[in-house]
Formats: sequence, structure tokens, C-alpha cells
Amino acid sequence: MTSVYLGLGSNIGDRLGYLRRALERLDKHPRIRLSAVSRCYETAPLEYPDQPWFLNAVACIETDLAPMELLDSLQGIEHELQRQRTIRWGPRTIDLDILLFADELVAEPRLQVPHIRMHDRAFVLVPLAEIAPDFMHPILGMTVSQMRDEVGRPTAVKVHAEGELNVSAR
Repeated sequence: MTSVYLGLGSNIGDRLGYLRRALERLDKHPRIRLSAVSRCYETAPLEYPDQPWFLNAVACIETDLAPMELLDSLQGIEHELQRQRTIRWGPRTIDLDILLFADELVAEPRLQVPHIRMHDRAFVLVPLAEIAPDFMHPILGMTVSQMRDEVGRPTAVKVHAEGELNVSAR
């Protein structure tokens, strides 16, 4: 089994509900085991600012799926939860991103791992540092905590009022 870190985000509808349902679907997948989940953070939108704030979290899973198989599974969950891709970086019910796939490097047209913008996104690094502060970025040679402390584009990231996602890892 391989440890994989996933970014989760939602900014329309029942944001917290979408995050919880995505985590539940991940944990019910026969080849995925949910092992850790950060608290839930409320974050300002970056690339496309004219939209509601996001709720973001990071989860660690264990899986024997290959990177592209996992991507297909994640996109299947997004589809089940009515994700519509109309505006790049625009509003969405759910967004599931592979941030790190152990220390593997993936360069495919549909998937870049490590996630190519994670080092510049506080909304990823703050929750990731909560569950994997010492994980070393396989290209940058920095820990997640170091990247969080040196993020180039600070954005508003605060613990959401409900904080916990209340999804039990098996």
C-alpha cells in the first residue's frame, strides 16, 4: 500500500457535506483506506476571486491503485457529487486533487505529481502540514512545514467553525 495525500475543496452548496461525502466514498472504496484527515479550513479563492470562499482539507489514504487509476476513481467521485467543469478554478461542489503519491513523480497530460502548484498554495499547505509536517517534497527538497512557512502567496486560511470533518478512518 502506498501513502497518498489528497487535497479536498468545495465552495458551492453544502460545502461541508460535500467534503464529508467525498471522504466517505473514498473510505468505502475497496482499494483505498483513509488513514488521516486534517481539520477543515475556510479559504479565500485565488485564481478566480469572484466566487464564494472554499472549505479545504487534506486526507492521507493508503492504496494499491496506480496514480492514473486513483485519478479516475477521484474523478468518478467528483462526478457522483455533481462536479461541473465550466470555469477553470471556478466554483465547484467538490474538487479532489492528488498532491503527493509517496515520493513518486508522475508527468502525464492529465496528472502531475507532486501537484505542480501545491508549494504556492496556503490552502493546501496549512492542512497538509497538520497531518504530514515532515513529509519531504521529492523535487523541492523541503518539508511541508518549510513550504507552509515560506509560501509565496499567502491567502486567508482559517479553521472552519465546525473544524472536524467527523469521518472515522477505518
